Amino acid sequence: MSELRIIGAPSDLGQGRRGVDMGPSAIRYAGLKERLEGLGHDVADLGNIPVPTLEMHNVTDQRLKYLPEVTRVSHALYKMVREVLSAKQVPIVLGGDHSISIGSVAAVASVHSNFGLIWFDAHGDMNTDETTPSGNIHGMPLAASLGLGHTDLVNLGGFAPKVDPKRVVLVGARSVDRHEADLIKKSGIKVYTMAEIDQTGMGPVMEEAIRIAGDGTDGIHLSLDLDALDPMFAPGVGTPVNGGVTYREGHLAMELLSQSRKILSVDVVEVNPILDEHNQTGKMAVELVESLFGKTVL
Repeated sequence: MSELRIIGAPSDLGQGRRGVDMGPSAIRYAGLKERLEGLGHDVADLGNIPVPTLEMHNVTDQRLKYLPEVTRVSHALYKMVREVLSAKQVPIVLGGDHSISIGSVAAVASVHSNFGLIWFDAHGDMNTDETTPSGNIHGMPLAASLGLGHTDLVNLGGFAPKVDPKRVVLVGARSVDRHEADLIKKSGIKVYTMAEIDQTGMGPVMEEAIRIAGDGTDGIHLSLDLDALDPMFAPGVGTPVNGGVTYREGHLAMELLSQSRKILSVDVVEVNPILDEHNQTGKMAVELVESLFGKTVL
């Protein structure tokens, strides 16, 4: 049994399409707390961090949209996740767009100086203000965690970088911007594209990912973007990309992570109920988290 603590981060400040701020509510409505309690865990929902209302703020920099507001949200999440980790509990952070991971990864790094990071995502999230085609900060959190980008994002928590690139694995990539690809290649992180998953199989890919991120570290932070899955299984995301992870591949990945017993914390991001069908993506998120925390067939 684990002590699991749910934290909502209902921010759509880093995303170009509205609605992802309702992601935490959709995941909660799908029964996250009750399902995890049913697995025997001690679960508490700590509520939501405060998030500024987008309509009350203006974009001052088109290459870093809502930077001051995203930074404030990241700092608030950093403090709450750090408190949970310091109490030897496991935070489950519900986004919100993927920019929230700037705060959660920083918190993990402040408590565990030696940890691994598995980034489950269709996209690279390795843009900076110099490479971004959109200015949306949800495309920058992995870069910021590696020490690349604007100082406000990179130095959150007062230190940088947050993680050793040799301990970072990106799984499921299939939509990467041209200049972003250059940063990925230079960074030294390990990337498994969907083509490599097709060729090798999700089982061997995740076993290697867990080895890279887990061996010799305090544990693994999982950043789970629901757009890693094929839109057939997770239609309610802001930036869907065809040809993604299947239902069973997603569960196998979570089951192998569960078996590793190395999970320190997890983000579940980019669920957008406005774009969803009967909360299918919210339910998918809950099912994946169940597998991550021990649900099996027998």
